[in-house]
Amino acid sequence: MGNKSISFRFTLFRAILFITVLIMYAVSPVVGCFALVVGKEASTDGSVLMAHNEDDGGQQLVNHHHVPRQKFTPAEKRMLEKVVMGQNEYAWAHIWSEMPGLDFSDSYLNEWGVCIASDGCKSKEFGGEIVEGGIGKMLRRLVALRAQTSREGVLLAGKLIEHFGYVARGRTYIICDREQGWLFSAVRGKHWLAQRVPDDEVAAVANTYTIHRIDLSDPQNFLGSPDIIEYAKSKGWYDSRKDGPFDFAAAYANPGMANHNFNITRQWGALRRVADKPVPRKLPLPFSVKPKHKLSVADVADILRDHYKGVNPVYSPTEQPLSRIHAEGICNRITQTSFVAQLRRDMPREIGIVYWLSLAKPCRSFFIPFHFGAGEFPQGYGSPYKSALMYFNQKKKDAPFIPDWRMAFWSFTRFYEEIEPDRLALLYAEIEKVESRAFFLQKPVEKTALQLLNTEKSAARDLLANYSRGIYLEALEAMNKTILKSSCCTKCPEK
Repeated sequence: MGNKSISFRFTLFRAILFITVLIMYAVSPVVGCFALVVGKEASTDGSVLMAHNEDDGGQQLVNHHHVPRQKFTPAEKRMLEKVVMGQNEYAWAHIWSEMPGLDFSDSYLNEWGVCIASDGCKSKEFGGEIVEGGIGKMLRRLVALRAQTSREGVLLAGKLIEHFGYVARGRTYIICDREQGWLFSAVRGKHWLAQRVPDDEVAAVANTYTIHRIDLSDPQNFLGSPDIIEYAKSKGWYDSRKDGPFDFAAAYANPGMANHNFNITRQWGALRRVADKPVPRKLPLPFSVKPKHKLSVADVADILRDHYKGVNPVYSPTEQPLSRIHAEGICNRITQTSFVAQLRRDMPREIGIVYWLSLAKPCRSFFIPFHFGAGEFPQGYGSPYKSALMYFNQKKKDAPFIPDWRMAFWSFTRFYEEIEPDRLALLYAEIEKVESRAFFLQKPVEKTALQLLNTEKSAARDLLANYSRGIYLEALEAMNKTILKSSCCTKCPEK
């Protein structure tokens, strides 16, 4: 009897533990990633602006590569996870912000101005049809290598998902070019939906689907699986008599994600800063808003740095208590890297496409410009491309990262971690000084590069590269100055 009682209690304990884990899994957020898209009519210079914070827990590494265009023969093949597909004639040149060992954290910007990154957005789907291993990690890479426009990228991603099935629970891919910005919602299995961000509006995403009302008869603004509504009905996620007009996010989003304070507050926190009208702090939040004024790269970078200054981050009195990370803001302690892609259509791509990159958490780091036409990143921005590609293909998820202080990522990250709170005012002043100089110099540098581009292309490339390298060196000097001034001030008698 005693053994039976112990066995029963142990079985009951395991059942309770299992249920607890399921509940925690249902409500816990995908802690990471935030994105902003500014339409071309909503920006100060007529560019599409795409901004992204890449958030991932644990000790990570970020490499940045500038990969040249590659040409393939018709006989060549490229491995698509477990599937061999025919290769296009060209793989477009691209900037690759690589996070080794993580399947869904890389960002790309190709030579045509097609930029892609993602935010994890769990769906309600646990099953879904997967064929030949499915598609996951390679989806964004194929978009970068093959698409010449964002619409082409959306259609390619949709085609891949419909053929292979998407392997993750759900995700929003942000796919932009110099004309348009799209939010592409992938669901586990073979369903997807995409909506174009209006040219005169701004959209924000924070780890839950944001597409609501849809109209697939309007392909200029909506693309997706033709049975997206019928499938939701078949799964019991949507009842037209009870729910009214179809709402994609309401039907497909994991409720724990859609209602979590961390996700709601980040999306609302960004929209409330730019909207021309107050954004009610209630669900559903709008897909996009008209801005009160046109936004610059600096404005967008400031949003990526947001820590809810002057805003109570608690969504409602009934919301679960916030952990430290949830209260930190759009920028938080697991933000690994950040960028703003400035995608301009009124000048040659070499000059009009600029990747403003923060090498650490943006709130205590610098956005440094890299024109696509500048070619390679400075030495130290990443491991050699061939080694990185080998790492990408081998999926060494558990390989340890050993700090190498010759690499930019480790230097900037270490600085972020070691700067003392009482030194932040000094640091912010240095950041403002370096970035203001970058913005001030951008116009004359680009004007000269335009003059050189047709007659002395290599000179134009060197000019753009030296501009980026100069700002990078100024950022390093600013960090050094901050540390030296801090050390000095602690020793001064009057302090």
